[in-house]
Amino acid sequence: MPESQTQFTVSQLNTQIRHSLESSLSNIWVRGEISNFHHHPASGHMYFTLKDDKSELHCTMFRGNNQFLNFKPNGGMEVRVNGMVTLYEKRGQVQVKVLKMEPAGIGDLFKAFELLKGTLAKEGLFNTEYKKPIQTYPKCIGLITSASSAAFKDIIHILERRAPHVRIIIRSTKVQGNGSANDIAIAIDEFNKYGQVDTLIVGRGGGSLEDLWAFNEEIVARKIFESKIPIISAVGHETDFTISDLVADIRAPTPSAAAELVSISSNDILTYCLELKNTISKNLQGKMDQYFLRMDHLIDRVLLQQPQKIIVRQIEKLNQFRSRLIHSEQVHLTQTKDSLTFLRKQISALDPTQVLDRGYTIAFDSSRNIIRSAIDIEIGDSFELKTSRGSFGAKKIDDIHKTENM
Repeated sequence: MPESQTQFTVSQLNTQIRHSLESSLSNIWVRGEISNFHHHPASGHMYFTLKDDKSELHCTMFRGNNQFLNFKPNGGMEVRVNGMVTLYEKRGQVQVKVLKMEPAGIGDLFKAFELLKGTLAKEGLFNTEYKKPIQTYPKCIGLITSASSAAFKDIIHILERRAPHVRIIIRSTKVQGNGSANDIAIAIDEFNKYGQVDTLIVGRGGGSLEDLWAFNEEIVARKIFESKIPIISAVGHETDFTISDLVADIRAPTPSAAAELVSISSNDILTYCLELKNTISKNLQGKMDQYFLRMDHLIDRVLLQQPQKIIVRQIEKLNQFRSRLIHSEQVHLTQTKDSLTFLRKQISALDPTQVLDRGYTIAFDSSRNIIRSAIDIEIGDSFELKTSRGSFGAKKIDDIHKTENM
């Protein structure tokens, strides 16, 4: 290379490009539609993409500038931003450092969202009288999401930890892109035809307005409304709102929150049953006290009237009444005891030591964490199997069967 020819390092060239951009494009206005919007909860900075039908541009608006905005930016909004074009040197990424931002209109996706929202609202699809109650103690939960997503893993982990007695049926679907809305709608229909599920969770993790768009499609909204099974919508993060959230019977801020909503722990169930038993006993005792008091009054009245036949007849009736009360109390107490015995057996069956005594094993990974699913370890990983009479080592050689699928 000739000595007179300049040679840059990558860092030097990026710095030179940044200086050139900032000096020549230091006070520009750009118009576009917001996408991939994220307002960082800790720093307060805003990160988003401005796009048109051909290109997109990364933007950053720091807290010191965005705290004075008189509107709330969101995905799908069309805005005008003022700022300086710069280069994020570490990644070599051109971006706009935004100083000001103002609404410039409504983006196409946001228009479509508002149009469908208005149409469905007029039809009453969001009305509270159509919301179905979520079962407090579900026996079977249906899950509609992508089985390869982080949201799926979070939901399964929480349900297996809090409610291992609950059956989970999974219908893996596309959650973004072409065909995803139809796939979700078909899955809702399949669960309703199956008819054995108490509650449905429909959702996915966070993303841009485009990523979440399947849950803003009319076909999904109408299938949620038509479903005979109560549906929890669990789409994105707490700040994300979709049409599915508005139509569903309950909106959960995150997929993990949806799993918490439908899972009642075994300890909570036992506590509830004990409280119910005490309430029944108190109510039964109160009614018996009232009946015996009334019986005493009747006896007093009969004795005052003196006619022997009336006395004998009333005493017979009272004795029969007393016998029925005693029998009723015994039946109630027996049923309560049977229920508590059944619950104790169920909770006892969840005791790991008793499970081991029945011939099952518990698998631990190399960090002594319990392996709850085949996807928790990779092929070739070593792990420990604990039995009721000792432990031994093992190694994963293949995936044979995973969580039950529909």
